[in-house]
Amino acid sequence: MIKKDISRRQFLKVMGAGTATAALAACGGKATTSNTEVSLIEPPVGKMTYRTNPKTGDKVSLLGYGMMRLPQEEKNSDEFDQEMINRQVDYAIEHGLNYFDTSPVYCRGLSERCTGIALKRHPRESFFVATKLSNFGDTSREGSMQMYQNSFKELQVDYIDYYLLHAIGGGGLDVLHKRYLDNGMLDFLLEERAAGRIRNLGFSYHGDIAVFDYLLSENEKYKWDFVQIELNWLDWNYANEINPDNTDASYLYAELQKHGIPAVIMEPLLGGRLAKLPHYAVMELKQRDPQRSIASWAFRYAGTPEGVLTVLSGMTFMEHLKDNLVSYCPLEPLTEEECHFLDTTIAHQMMEAETIPCNDCNYCMPCPYGVDIPAAFVHYNKFKIDDTLPLDTGSPEYRKNRRRYLISLDRAIERERQPDHCIQCGKCVPLCPQSIKIPQELNRLSMIIDNLKKEHDAF
Repeated sequence: MIKKDISRRQFLKVMGAGTATAALAACGGKATTSNTEVSLIEPPVGKMTYRTNPKTGDKVSLLGYGMMRLPQEEKNSDEFDQEMINRQVDYAIEHGLNYFDTSPVYCRGLSERCTGIALKRHPRESFFVATKLSNFGDTSREGSMQMYQNSFKELQVDYIDYYLLHAIGGGGLDVLHKRYLDNGMLDFLLEERAAGRIRNLGFSYHGDIAVFDYLLSENEKYKWDFVQIELNWLDWNYANEINPDNTDASYLYAELQKHGIPAVIMEPLLGGRLAKLPHYAVMELKQRDPQRSIASWAFRYAGTPEGVLTVLSGMTFMEHLKDNLVSYCPLEPLTEEECHFLDTTIAHQMMEAETIPCNDCNYCMPCPYGVDIPAAFVHYNKFKIDDTLPLDTGSPEYRKNRRRYLISLDRAIERERQPDHCIQCGKCVPLCPQSIKIPQELNRLSMIIDNLKKEHDAF
C-alpha cells in the first residue's frame, strides 16, 4: 500500500472555518468524579454543534456517547450503576447529544442492556443508537445471527440507527471473510438495511490496511453510510510509527473523503493519554487558554474536520461529560497554528517518551488471572510522560520517584491484580486493537516493580 499523504493545508481546507482537579474517586459507587483535570465552565443548553450525514440526512451531535466505560456500583464490581447511567444520559440529551454507541461485548456484555434501559425513557426519535456485530469468537452464521437479534432485545428498539462490522482489520482479509463474508452476514445486513431495520451500515477499523482499502474499493457494492476510525493529534501522523499494524489517521480520513463517506471518530484522547500531557505541554496550552481543559484541545482537534460526523467519548463520570459538552457547545475549530503545535511539536515530543500504546479500551479484559492490564499500562505511562520513572539510581530524584511509583501503584491497582500475577497465557494478545505484546510488557513492568521493591528494602 502506498501512503497517500495529505498536507496540513489540505487538512485545514477540509475543516470548518479556569480549571480544577477533580477529587480522586473509585470508578462507580455513587462517586461522580475522577482525577482528570476538567473545565469549570458549565455547558450551555441549546448550543450543540451538529453535523449532517450526507447519506441519510441525519442531524447528528458532534459529541457522541461511547457506552463502553459505564460507571460501576463500586470499583471492580460486576454491577453497573444504572441510576447514574440514566442521569448522565438524561443530561447528555438535555444538552443536545443524540448519538449513543455500544456493543454486545462492552462492559462484560452488559452495555447494550444498560444503554437500552437509559434510552427507553426518551422518545425514540430523540436519539440515534449505534451497535456492532462483535462476533470475534463465534463467527458462525447462527452465532452471528443470534448476536444481531439479541441487540434489538437488549436495546429495546425495533430498528438500529447505525450498525457496524466491529473492528475489521484484525487478522487481515482471512478473518474478514470468516466473520462477515463466508457466513453471508454482510449480505444479510445489506438486506436488513434495505428493510429499514438498519438505517446506516458501516464498519470500525483497526489493523491491516488491506482490509480497509478492500472495503472502500467495494463501496459501489456496499454503499457504506459511515466508517469509524481512530483520529487524534498523535495518530494523525504517528499511528504507524507507534504501531506498524496501525495506519495514520491522515490517510484514513483522506480516503473516506474521496468516497464521500462521513467519519465517526473513536479514541480522540487515546484512552486518556492526550488528557495527561507532559508538564511543558500543559503549561503551553494553559497559557493559550487557561479556561479550557487539556482534553478539550484533543476534542476540538478531532471535531474540526468537516467530514467528521461525530466524535465518541467513553464518559464514566459526569464531569467528563460536562467538559466534553463544553468543547462542542458550540465547537470552536482549531486554527492552523494550533493544529501544527499539537500534531507536530507536541506529538513529536510525545513520541520521544516511548510509552506503551494502550488506549484503555479494555478489550483485553477481563484477564482470566485477574491482572488489571489497562491500569498497569496507564500507571506506567503517567510516570514515563512526566519523566519521573525511577530507573536511574544515580538521579537525585530517584528515592522520591521510587516511593511515589510504588505507593501510587498500590493505590491504583490491588496487589493481586498487579503485573506480577500475569502467567504469560497470551489470551489477551489477539484481543488488543493496538497489537501490544501484552505478556511481554507486563513481564517488563513486573521486573521494574520487583527491582524498585528490592531497592526500597535495601535502604
